[in-house]
Amino acid sequence: MNRRQILRMLGSSAFVAAVAERARAAASIKPDDASALLVIDVQNCFLPGGSLAVKDGEQVVPVINRIAKAFSNVVLTQDWHTPAHVSFASTHPGKKPFELIDLAYGKQVLWPDHCVQGTDGAALSKELAIPHAELILRKGFHNDVDSYSAFTEADGKTSTGLAAYLKARGINSVFVAGLATDFCVAWTALDARKAGLETHVIEDACRGIDTQGSLAKAWTDMAAAGVKRIRSEDIAA
Repeated sequence: MNRRQILRMLGSSAFVAAVAERARAAASIKPDDASALLVIDVQNCFLPGGSLAVKDGEQVVPVINRIAKAFSNVVLTQDWHTPAHVSFASTHPGKKPFELIDLAYGKQVLWPDHCVQGTDGAALSKELAIPHAELILRKGFHNDVDSYSAFTEADGKTSTGLAAYLKARGINSVFVAGLATDFCVAWTALDARKAGLETHVIEDACRGIDTQGSLAKAWTDMAAAGVKRIRSEDIAA
């Protein structure tokens, strides 16, 4: 056997081993009745054509629809802002979207107007197909404080009630998907860990905005907090 044949065999063996290893890892997580899928803000404003569209945001919908079938517990969230919300750049004369301002609770990114209560932009995507979802949680409806996390508003103390709901349901593990990775998904995951929940973020079921390095920072912060980074194929359907 010559050198080329040996290298070809070794290469083939490595490939087969890698595929086998991935196959063992894939579908290794089996959600049970103590698990919940949190689908974060898959709303028209964050999808193509929306006022705060996340690049490739529409691509999360079929992934979420597929994995949702593996969960008996699903919670959907909606940004639900008042008109002239404090987080809107239009509320602050002379300010532009994505600028930072100081508010009573800290630094605030200013956003284009989005997800205003009762508007089509605030509606959940019609392509979501999760009829068994048992809760739709609205956040960001307090005019003077923003809300990224599904658990706690941006002041760090105003609760949405989600932690108490999950505790009452006996849920101790959450899987987070949706929009956007570096804001509402990441803040939700970090607060889930603070609530003592085992927390997974499903990478291919999320998309990020990535402003000023926010996406890399979000993944770093989540890893430091013990959030597990997985992919949809790691979940057994």
